Parts: sequence; structure tokens; C-alpha cells
Amino acid sequence: MAKRKISLGELAERVGLTQANLSILKTGKAKAVRFTTLEAICRELECQPGDLLEYRDEP
Repeated sequence: MAKRKISLGELAERVGLTQANLSILKTGKAKAVRFTTLEAICRELECQPGDLLEYRDEP
């Protein structure tokens, strides 16, 4: 988001999410994300899903 100079609020509006839900995704607290949401975020940020996601092995 910083690289694209886009605020959380602006991105939320563009992808059709609330700021609260986008914040949950951004902080890594979400349990899941819909592919359509991931696609919309990637389209707006001009990136690939791998740029946004990271695998973490949880005990």
C-alpha cells in the first residue's frame, strides 16, 4: 500500500470491504480470505497473491 501510495480507507473502498475488515486482513488476524477479495486487492495494488500472503506453521 505504501509503495502504491494508497490509504487503507481508499483501498477498502476500491475493493468493496470495510476498513475494519481490511485492517484484519492487513494485520494477519484473519482466519481466511476469499479468492475474490484477494483478486480485487491484487488488482488494485498491481501485485501477485504471493506478495501479500505468507505461510506460517502454527502449533
